[in-house]
Amino acid sequence: MTATAPHPGASPIRRPFTAAALAAALVSLVFGLLLAGAGPASAHAALTGSDPQDGAVVATAPKEVTLTFSEAIAVGDGSIRVLDPSSKRADTGAEPKDLSDGSTVRYGVELHSGLPDGTYTVAWKAISADSHPISGAFTFSIGAPSETTVALPSEEVGGGPVGTVYGIARYAAYAGFTLLVGGAAFVLGCWPRGASVRPVQRLVVRGWVTLTAATLVMLLLRNPYTGSGKFADAFDLDGLQAVLDTKPGAALVSRLLLLGAAALFIAVLFGTYARREDAVEKKDLTFGLAVGGGVVAAGIAATWAMSEHASTGIQAGIAMPVDVLHLLAVAAWLGGLVALLVALYRTPDIGSDAVRRFSRVAFGSVLVLAATGIYQSWRQVGSWSALTGTRYGQLLILKVALIAVLLAVAWFSRRWTGRLTDAAPGEAGKDDEAAEEAADPVETAGDVDPARAAQLARQQAVLTATKKKRIRDADPERSGLRRSVLAEAAIAVVLLAVTTVLTSTEPGRTEVEAKGASTAPSAPAAGPVNLSMPFDTGGRNGKGTVRIDIDPGRTGSNELHVWVDGSDGKPMDVPELKVALTLEAQEIGPLPVVPDRLAEGHWSASGVQIPMAGEWKLDVTVRTSDIDQVTIDKNVKIG
Repeated sequence: MTATAPHPGASPIRRPFTAAALAAALVSLVFGLLLAGAGPASAHAALTGSDPQDGAVVATAPKEVTLTFSEAIAVGDGSIRVLDPSSKRADTGAEPKDLSDGSTVRYGVELHSGLPDGTYTVAWKAISADSHPISGAFTFSIGAPSETTVALPSEEVGGGPVGTVYGIARYAAYAGFTLLVGGAAFVLGCWPRGASVRPVQRLVVRGWVTLTAATLVMLLLRNPYTGSGKFADAFDLDGLQAVLDTKPGAALVSRLLLLGAAALFIAVLFGTYARREDAVEKKDLTFGLAVGGGVVAAGIAATWAMSEHASTGIQAGIAMPVDVLHLLAVAAWLGGLVALLVALYRTPDIGSDAVRRFSRVAFGSVLVLAATGIYQSWRQVGSWSALTGTRYGQLLILKVALIAVLLAVAWFSRRWTGRLTDAAPGEAGKDDEAAEEAADPVETAGDVDPARAAQLARQQAVLTATKKKRIRDADPERSGLRRSVLAEAAIAVVLLAVTTVLTSTEPGRTEVEAKGASTAPSAPAAGPVNLSMPFDTGGRNGKGTVRIDIDPGRTGSNELHVWVDGSDGKPMDVPELKVALTLEAQEIGPLPVVPDRLAEGHWSASGVQIPMAGEWKLDVTVRTSDIDQVTIDKNVKIG
C-alpha cells in the first residue's frame, strides 16, 4: 500500500490540534448563539392568576394577596412582597402561606390592616419544581390608581453574569458526563487495550475533572443564581446551607459523592485492569467494572432526572427512569464517538474489531434514544401547536434535524467501517520499528551546545511524528473513517449544545397551558354592556322598563347611563333610582352607584370603578311612590 509523504515544510503533527481547535471554535460559536437567544431565566412554572388581579382596582383593601402557579414551586421569606406607593412593605413579612388545593398551586401573604388608597406593587420570586428560578411583578390599586415610587430590579432572577456562568457550568457538566461515561464504556465494551493508551486515559480523566469542577461551581453559585445575583454570595455559609436543604442542592451533593466513586472506578480501569494480562481474570474484572461503572453512571444521570424536567409534570414516576436511560444512551453514543475519534487520530493501530463493536453500540444507543426521545417529546410538548409555537418545540425540531444529519453521516462511517482491515503483522512490525528508530535519542546531541541540542530534539520530534502520520495515513479506509467520524463529532457538539439548552427551556406543554390559564378571562366580555330590564312596583303607573348602558364595560373606570321608560314607552321620572354591583364569586360588593338625573327619565354616573373582570350581578332599585318600589337584577359580564 502506497503511503503519501507529507507536504514539505508542513508540520505533520498539526492536524490533530487543528481538529481540536475547530471543535473548540464550534463549541464557542454554538453556545454563543444559543445563549444570545435564551432569556436570562427560563420560567418552567408560570404565574397563572392572582387575587387581586394584575391592574385591578378594588374598593376596599384586601386582607391578603394570593398567587396561583402552573406547577409546584419552592418559596421562602421574602418570596412574595407587597409594596405600597411609597415603596414600603404592605405585607406582614411572614413566610408565604401554602394555600394549594389538589392540583392548584397557590400561595398567599397577609396584608396590614387599614391600608390607604393607591397603587400597590406585588413582587415575587420562587424556585420552579425543575430547579429553575422564576420571578415577576404586577400592580393593583385600592380605591383608585396613584403614582408609585417602587423601583423593581430590571434583571430577572437567574440572569446577569452569575446566570451566564451558571449556564456555562451546566453545559460543561453535560459535556464532562458524556466524555466520562462514553469514554469508559468505549474502553470496556469496544477496545479493552485502550485502557493503557494515554490519549484515551486523558480523555476520560478530563471528563471526570470537567464534571466535578462544573458541579462544584453550580453548588457554590446556586444561592446567588436563585437570589441576589452577586458572586460574593457564593461563599455565604447560611445561603449554602439553605441550598443544601433544597432538591437541586441535594442532587449536586449526591453527584459529588458519586464522582468520588467514579474516581475509584477510573483508578482501577487505568491501573489494575490495564495491567491485567490473564484473559480469564481480565474477563471477570471487565464484568465487575461494567456492573459497578453502570451503577455509578446511572446514579450520576439520576441527579439530573430527580431535580429537573423529568421530576415534575405528568407521569414523573415513569419520566425519571426514562430520562436516566436517555442520558446514558447519549453518553454511550456521543462520548464513545469522541473516544473513537481520539483513538483514530492518536493511536492509528486501533483494530477494526473495536470500530465494529462501537458501531453496534452506537446503533443500540440510537434505538434507545429514539424510544426515550419520543416519550419525552410527547410528555414535554403534547400538541402540534406547542411543537411549532413554543421555543421548546422549535429547539426540539432543531434537535431532531441534527440527529437526522448525524445519522446520515454515521451511515458513511459504517461504510468505511465495513471496508476497514487490519495491517499485516509483518508490516505493522516494520512500521513500529521505524517509529521506534525515529524515537531514539540523537547520539551526537551530547557533543553539541544546548541550542543545537534543542534544535536536534525538535527535528527528532518532527521525524517521529512524520513516521506516525505515515502509518496513520497509509490506509485510505482509515483516513476516510477518520474524516467521517470527525464530521460526526462536530455535529455531536452542536447536538449536545442544543440538548443542554432544552433542559433550561420551559417545556412546550407547560408554556401553552400557562398562556391559556393567564389569558382566559373569568368572564369573557369585549365591549359596552347594554341591558333592558322590565319592572313592576305593584302600584299605580308602576310598570315600565329600565335600560342601562355601561361603557367601556371593562375593569377600571366606566360611564353608566340609565333610562326609565313607562309602559307607554315614553320617558318616566321616578322619585328614586339606585344601582349596585356585586361579584359573588369573589365576595366583592355590593358596590353602590348613585346616578345623577340629567333629564326626564335619564340618569348617569361617571367614573364608576369596576375592580375585577367577571360575571357581576347588577341590582337596580326603582321607587315609583312613597310605598311602591322594586329591585330587579341581571348578570352582566365585565372583561
